[in-house]
Amino acid sequence: MKIALSIQYDGSQFCGWQRQKHGVRTVQQQLEESLSKVADSDISVICAGRTDTGVHGLAQVVHIETPVQRDMKAWVYGGNRFLDYDISISWAKAVPDDFHARFSAQARSYRYLICNTPIRPAVMRQYVCWNYRPLDVATMQEAADYLLGEHDFSSYRAAGCQAKSAHRHLRALTVRRFGNMVVVDVCANAFLQHMVRNIVGVLMKIGAGERAPVWAREVLEFRDRTKGGVTAPPYGLYFVGVEYPEEYELPEQSVDDFIFPLPLAGC
Repeated sequence: MKIALSIQYDGSQFCGWQRQKHGVRTVQQQLEESLSKVADSDISVICAGRTDTGVHGLAQVVHIETPVQRDMKAWVYGGNRFLDYDISISWAKAVPDDFHARFSAQARSYRYLICNTPIRPAVMRQYVCWNYRPLDVATMQEAADYLLGEHDFSSYRAAGCQAKSAHRHLRALTVRRFGNMVVVDVCANAFLQHMVRNIVGVLMKIGAGERAPVWAREVLEFRDRTKGGVTAPPYGLYFVGVEYPEEYELPEQSVDDFIFPLPLAGC
């Protein structure tokens, strides 16, 4: 059987998604160990999009392949029984053999939260980025609009990014304010390493008045990471959704199903 599962996790205590050789705690490692206990055999998981250390997931999608027959509830409730409390399986569904969590995905969405207050937060420090400078959301949105469409995002990816191509199609990039919280929603066909955090780093510098909105486009045209802005911290970043063809009939999930009472901007 091939089974798709949706995973949510608090990334603050994980060393990223991907299993690592030296045995540090990762989301993939925890999930594979849990599902292997349910199956009573080794299980490997493939995800829709890897996340870095400190980045959170609300609707990460993975798939597994196994000859073991289990009810879908067994994968969810049994898997959660063996997981720590900072990671949880939301649902499981049998899918056709041609489904692939990564390659079948048509788009991925992230949300970035910025606490825009003069005094740094204490309670939410691992779940938001703090910026003490007043941010002009309208200016940030003007800058964001320059990045929409298909471009070479070399200036917005990590120096060590191993993707063969830096071309990505940015479908939506929205900046909104809700009181003291600035929310950046971004949707693309796929993302490069640190791409969202580098975009947010540029937008915050523009929002603080250090650069004009057109600088976002100029950075894009440089195609040189060394001429970009500062990478925003990981802990304000959330993987909030994956879009798949309707034929797979995967359960729909909204960011509102989790911890944010803020509607997700359209993709």
